[in-house]
Amino acid sequence: MKKNQGLTYAQAGVDIDAGNALVRAIAPLAASTNRPGVMSAIGGFGGLFDLKATGFNDPVLVAANDGVGTKLRIAIETGRHETIGIDLVAMCVNDLIVQGAEPLFFLDYFACGKLDPGTAEQVIEGVAEGCRQASAALIGGETAEMPGMYGAGDYDLAGFAVGAVERDGILPRGDIESGDVLIGLASSGVHSNGFSLVRKLVESQNLSWSDPAPFAPSQTLGEIFLTPTRIYVAPVLRTIRETGAVKALAHITGGGLPENLPRVLPEGLGTQIDLASFGLPPVFTWLRAQGGIADEELLRTFNCGIGMVLVAERDHTDEVEGVLKETGETVVRLGEVISDGSGAISIIGEMDPQS
Repeated sequence: MKKNQGLTYAQAGVDIDAGNALVRAIAPLAASTNRPGVMSAIGGFGGLFDLKATGFNDPVLVAANDGVGTKLRIAIETGRHETIGIDLVAMCVNDLIVQGAEPLFFLDYFACGKLDPGTAEQVIEGVAEGCRQASAALIGGETAEMPGMYGAGDYDLAGFAVGAVERDGILPRGDIESGDVLIGLASSGVHSNGFSLVRKLVESQNLSWSDPAPFAPSQTLGEIFLTPTRIYVAPVLRTIRETGAVKALAHITGGGLPENLPRVLPEGLGTQIDLASFGLPPVFTWLRAQGGIADEELLRTFNCGIGMVLVAERDHTDEVEGVLKETGETVVRLGEVISDGSGAISIIGEMDPQS
């Protein structure tokens, strides 16, 4: 006679077999991101990475972690999960290159109330794609099934990236001075900040994510706002290495231009930015108009079309811009570094819509 086994973990809401099946399904995705230094396949207790195999002489490790905020709600509500993983990688590796670091490896954390292997695999496919774009290896992660912590269909993401930079190549450099030039790289849209305001505005207009975007009718609002964050690793690292003229970088995330640029400047220096140097992309023009958002608030909440800023030597600005353009980047000369004891950003010009 069979003994009664009593309550099982699966009956409590955690399916170990589904988790194991997911690990097997994503193993090829992780393998597709392999790069020199990877020593272990996904599925172990920890991921092994051989720093010596990367060719650095005197490396300093740089680490970053992040999430994608409430942009996740749009992915969940539209059932479109294939690109949110790119956002996750982008938000981490774009912070690494600000220090001049080359991304080496990445780990992800996926948490949910009940594991849907199909959804999770789509998310990890995006993570793997982001890793390939950043030339970082996906060497591990964690899937946590936690009944009672999340609503039906909900999940959360966190990402962790590690990179390396030669000790004498750490950014920002110590020789930033008045007259250095600010070069902006175009964003792909809203990226992964400000989505609590985006969602509130869309709701207040009685719109749904499946509605055509009023500023781009060939796409739905969901498609527009799920456009993944640009990964700037390849063009920026190439520019740093080929020109030797990049002194600092600022990843334009929460806080926008006004709060992220001062983070990379030494005491006594500020910046002057001409808002007329770049056109406000349609998505931001629409958000500003529909929400009656003041320009100051818009600049502090969103990237407003500029996702990364480089501080370049004045005499080599053309060279820096030339390399960036060769990589396909849209380049904007935003302004310059100025002497300012407060370290503030001086804003001139108006943000006009893109022509």
